[in-house]
Amino acid sequence: MPQAAPYKIALCQLPVTADKHGNIARARARIDAAAAAGAKLVVLPEIWNCPYAMETMRSYAEDIDGGRSPSVSMLSEVAAARKITIVGGSVPEMASGQLFNTCCVVGPDGEIKAKHRKLHLFGIDIPGDITFRESDTFTPGQEPTVVDTDVGRIGIGICHDIRFPELAMLYRSRGAHLICYPSAFNMSTGQLLWDLMQKSRAVDNQLFVATCSPARDPNSQSDFVAWGNSSLIGPFGEVLAAAGHEDATVIGEIDLSLIEAVRANLPLETQGRGDLYRLVDVERE
Repeated sequence: MPQAAPYKIALCQLPVTADKHGNIARARARIDAAAAAGAKLVVLPEIWNCPYAMETMRSYAEDIDGGRSPSVSMLSEVAAARKITIVGGSVPEMASGQLFNTCCVVGPDGEIKAKHRKLHLFGIDIPGDITFRESDTFTPGQEPTVVDTDVGRIGIGICHDIRFPELAMLYRSRGAHLICYPSAFNMSTGQLLWDLMQKSRAVDNQLFVATCSPARDPNSQSDFVAWGNSSLIGPFGEVLAAAGHEDATVIGEIDLSLIEAVRANLPLETQGRGDLYRLVDVERE
């Protein structure tokens, strides 16, 4: 792993309303403030530019490849102005008549360095509580995403992607030191799984995990209410920074020497039984 100085990461836990322009302006202001506080990497939530409502999602969708994306244009402008890297949460993307849940990673030059389309679409059926299928609205992405940035190599997942340890294992095998998961866990899955999933992915792979959720709206009349609790988790499962459920920006520090120390002290990579099981990276077979 390359030597690098510790750096600050900001998790912007944003409130989200039906006013798209207001959401974009709010995100810009929070990114600016995080950069002013010294953050070199800023992470936004899943679906931060519009409500997380399947019935209205298409009306907010943007054409990122066609350059008709006010949300991503804002990210590019502020990243270039502040000379920072932004993991741009996710926004609904329309491409070839299909709707994707898409995260753009934007570099300090304002260019899109990577685009991750959510791979695993969430579906849940808890009688008397919640029934929901993202696949009724979204199309899944087809490629995992690892991107080299000015702060190091980062893997990207969106929300339900965190439930699949194989993806995180693949990202570690490709040299990621951090996995960012813009997420919008609901009140049911958040209470049961949010902390567990973050810490599991970090501990299993001995790397950093950052999650960023929308802020919770306790007065929401929607069927969806975000859990919040955006967090930065260290390679031993330690909570390095965390928000509550409210509108907040939290800043933590990522020090790659912690990864080196944990992996030296507990060398899981050499202790694994490759003669019995192994990870298959399909794109590299």
